[in-house]
Amino acid sequence: MDDFIVGLIAATLRVATPLLLATLGELYAERAGILNLGIEGTMFLGAFVGFVVADKTLSLGVGLAAAIGAGVLSGMLMALLAVRLGVSQHVSGLGITLLLTGLSLFGFRLVYGEPRIPPAIEPFVRLSPLGQVPVLGTIFEQYTLTYIALALVPVVWLMMYRSNVGLQIRAVGENPEAADAAGVNVFRMRFLALSIAGGLMAAGGAFLSLAQLGSFTYGIIAGRGWVCIALVIFGNWHPVKVLWGALLFGGVFALQLRLQVTGLDLPYETFLALPYLVTILALAVAGRNATYPGALLKPYKRE
Repeated sequence: MDDFIVGLIAATLRVATPLLLATLGELYAERAGILNLGIEGTMFLGAFVGFVVADKTLSLGVGLAAAIGAGVLSGMLMALLAVRLGVSQHVSGLGITLLLTGLSLFGFRLVYGEPRIPPAIEPFVRLSPLGQVPVLGTIFEQYTLTYIALALVPVVWLMMYRSNVGLQIRAVGENPEAADAAGVNVFRMRFLALSIAGGLMAAGGAFLSLAQLGSFTYGIIAGRGWVCIALVIFGNWHPVKVLWGALLFGGVFALQLRLQVTGLDLPYETFLALPYLVTILALAVAGRNATYPGALLKPYKRE
């Protein structure tokens, strides 16, 4: 197999990892009937908290755990605003993104000032379970978080479609009145779903600072949170289809990086825009047949 193709496949898995983690998180939120537009800010917070804690404790694992914890708190804040207080989901989500982004940037300046050279840490190393096996050894030389993200797809499917908790989450996202009448605590299940969602989103952001880059920059998320919202619709709120969406975006993103070094006579902005254009096109095609959760964006107030 050509080295270009092998490298492209390997890079696709790496680029898709933060998207897959965050999109699975958004899937939990929307399945419970909540559109969490705080995803961009939560990913940014996860990248920041993970990097700072890992840098100060000299432990990548502690940094990742701290990032996930911060994400859970972000999800609980979204639940407080949108579920308990009934604030508009659009307003509360965007407000959380602005709040968390601002707090992260402020915190970064408090800790590191304004250095000319961004601080860096030794990131997670890539592992190759297949060792020196030709082709496959290179493709599967990935971060542990990449394997965890891939393993989460069947886990989320089993929880969502083969467990009582998953049934209750889907019930409160489709018809909270009926779920409440059946004895399901709508508020509790939405709090749970948003907490899980926040943890996964923050883990996606932390992957960028703790594994892929080994540093924290102001543009580290670069709109990936908004892409994840599109991928949920593209995947029709199904974890396996969401995986294909993340791989599609990751593949196009990895491709444009490689095309830039081939010497094609095109403005680099064209390459940067390519994955987002493909996402919009895929969303336009898949969105026509999307089956939205019945209670998405509808606040629930118990009579």
